[in-house]
Amino acid sequence: MDVMMPDRPPLLIDSHCHLDYFKPEEFPDVIARARAAGVGEMVSIGTSLAQSRRILDLVAGHPGLWCSVGIHPQHAHEEPIPEPADLVAMTRHPKVVGIGETGLDYFYETAPHEVQQAGFRAHIRAARDAGVAVAIHARDADADIAKILQEERTAGGPFDFLLHCFSSGRALAETAIKLGGYVSFSGILTFPKSIELREIARDMPPDRILVETDAPYLAPAPKRGKRNEPAWVAHTAATLAEVRGLTAEALAALTTANFRRLYPKTQGVQA
Repeated sequence: MDVMMPDRPPLLIDSHCHLDYFKPEEFPDVIARARAAGVGEMVSIGTSLAQSRRILDLVAGHPGLWCSVGIHPQHAHEEPIPEPADLVAMTRHPKVVGIGETGLDYFYETAPHEVQQAGFRAHIRAARDAGVAVAIHARDADADIAKILQEERTAGGPFDFLLHCFSSGRALAETAIKLGGYVSFSGILTFPKSIELREIARDMPPDRILVETDAPYLAPAPKRGKRNEPAWVAHTAATLAEVRGLTAEALAALTTANFRRLYPKTQGVQA
């Protein structure tokens, strides 16, 4: 899918990436290229508790860099199910804007389903207690993701959440919206065969959509096959703007406003 890029990059936010996956010597250039592409802020995501603590050190002292804390579902069996109170305590750091990524991944089958589900519920409860959003990974588990979201909302009340790197079916997207959630689109949106995904992105309410890279994974067209980085969220944003009939500037303003609402700790702060 060939999308024209704007002459001047609009201001964008990469709502989900893994900055610690880049080598320390690469980190300054990765951030510099992102800034040059108009990507003003980035959220680096936790995948284990130890790694989450390291991310705090990585983003410290860098205005516009944020992080989340949590255990990825593929690693759910590698450490005990976290106590919600422990996750809540980690969110008190000014750089921690969310919890996760958590969720369910039935594609790789690295962790038993029941362990993933228990961890997912613990992260949701922590996010609710902390008053921050939870970033959700969903792969080949749409029905169980929807079931747990609905059950946890019924049992404990509403909580903010984001279906990150969305590539699931329309039913899960619509369930998430009904429950007050948000949906984030990655480079998958730009792939030629992602016709159904672009239709879903077109139909989502404007106040519930975000963009991300999931860098260093899932580089968008025309960078597909290369190592992804936050600067390239501009390509995904351009595709999302096209399918929604918006200018690049309007899409950037929209997704930034949605990001601020989902992650209120970032409002008016360059921590």
